[in-house]
Amino acid sequence: MLFIFSIIIIIIRPNLISILLGWDGLGLISYCLVIYYQNVKSYNAGILTVLSNRIGDVCLLLGIAWILNYGSWNFIYYIDYFIDINERLVIIFLIILAGMTKRAQIPFSAWLPAAIAAPTPVSALVHSSTLVTAGVYLLIRFRDLLIKINFIKVSLILLSCLTIFISGLGANFEFDLKKIIALSTLRQLGLIIIVLCIGYKKLAFFHLLTHAIFKALLFLCAGIIIHCFSNFQDIRYIGRLIYYLPLTVIIINISRISLCGLPFLAGFYSKDLILEISSISEINFLIYILYYLSSGLTVSYRIRLVYYSIIKNLSFNSLNNLNEENFIMLKGIIGLIFLAIIRGRLLNWLIFTKYYIVILIPKIKLFIIVVIIIGLILGYEVFKFKFNLDRYFYNKRLIRYFIGNIWFIPYIFSFRLNKIILRKRLNIYKTLDQGWSENLGAQGLFSYFIKKSSFFQILQNNDFKILLLLLLFIILFIYLNK
Repeated sequence: MLFIFSIIIIIIRPNLISILLGWDGLGLISYCLVIYYQNVKSYNAGILTVLSNRIGDVCLLLGIAWILNYGSWNFIYYIDYFIDINERLVIIFLIILAGMTKRAQIPFSAWLPAAIAAPTPVSALVHSSTLVTAGVYLLIRFRDLLIKINFIKVSLILLSCLTIFISGLGANFEFDLKKIIALSTLRQLGLIIIVLCIGYKKLAFFHLLTHAIFKALLFLCAGIIIHCFSNFQDIRYIGRLIYYLPLTVIIINISRISLCGLPFLAGFYSKDLILEISSISEINFLIYILYYLSSGLTVSYRIRLVYYSIIKNLSFNSLNNLNEENFIMLKGIIGLIFLAIIRGRLLNWLIFTKYYIVILIPKIKLFIIVVIIIGLILGYEVFKFKFNLDRYFYNKRLIRYFIGNIWFIPYIFSFRLNKIILRKRLNIYKTLDQGWSENLGAQGLFSYFIKKSSFFQILQNNDFKILLLLLLFIILFIYLNK
């Protein structure tokens, strides 16, 4: 409830102070939810999540300080009055950096796959419609300012395109069921930002709403499967689920094909329109090719999941009890499946007041279908048969680890960065805190007073010889001063 209250605070007020309160609330509560299981993995994932989002909090604080030059924090009244190009650059740079941290854009993509350490209902909340979409919502708010600066707009499109390509490629080499769905979330967020930068604000918001339904449904179905398999998340253990969990498998496959954009499901009305809009927009050819390649990769890893869950034989324990007798978990996904089918059309009627027709030449129109078919074939063939990659790659394991770990982004921007910072801190600690500052500061004074107090301690031992010598020195000192 606190999590939902925080996202409501972000939405209802066009005020950066209120947005910061909700933003901080999301970061803190997500940390508490991610560390729900008391183990090292959950703790590390929670720390990575909260520290990554803290960068966005700092950017929002700087934006609040800067926008105060206009006399108020209600930014919605001042977007049209940012006349100076330097002021416009500062504001939009801070807002984009804040949005990039919250929606896990490259190079801040490490925390989103790590956040699957939370329980699966929490993942359905965090990864589908609240935490990761807060950054997208912030950019939608500042969209009128964003499209006025061409350099930032093109850079953001390129980063979003790289994000969807790398996450789609990494999902094809991942075996963790929840991490595959989390990488799919990463891809869909990049898709929304590309459409937003092209100039279609309503279409980006439309896909944001439709994506929340079938992504939450995917996570809940994955949670039922993980629960039945005694908390195993490796897709290599599952198989032939249509015989054991038929209703769950049917619902998860409907949500998958809705995500892939099958006609007349929820994802079709937004995703197909996004692909067609990108074909008529003025975007870079490299971005265009990466955009369509990532669409094929989406179909590829969805078919891979279908192969591992339905076609492949069961590799779990011989003695198992897989069933769907828990109606409490089923009633949630049964309610969501109707929305995953009809919500796209309903939102299309509600959001778009006019009927738009995108007219393309047949080659480009069929290119979308060709990409989907190629992704479907590759997703089945590549993972059904084992190719001998040793003749092509010297180190097959390194290539798989490189692609599967989002091109070493978690290692570079989390583990490696922390290692460098901690090593520098250790050197500073040894040279300053335990070195010169100790000798010249507390430890030096301590040793000096110990030596002096030990000398006076000898005088206080009531030794008769010392007292006589002291008396003799006093008499001699008085006599010499006469």
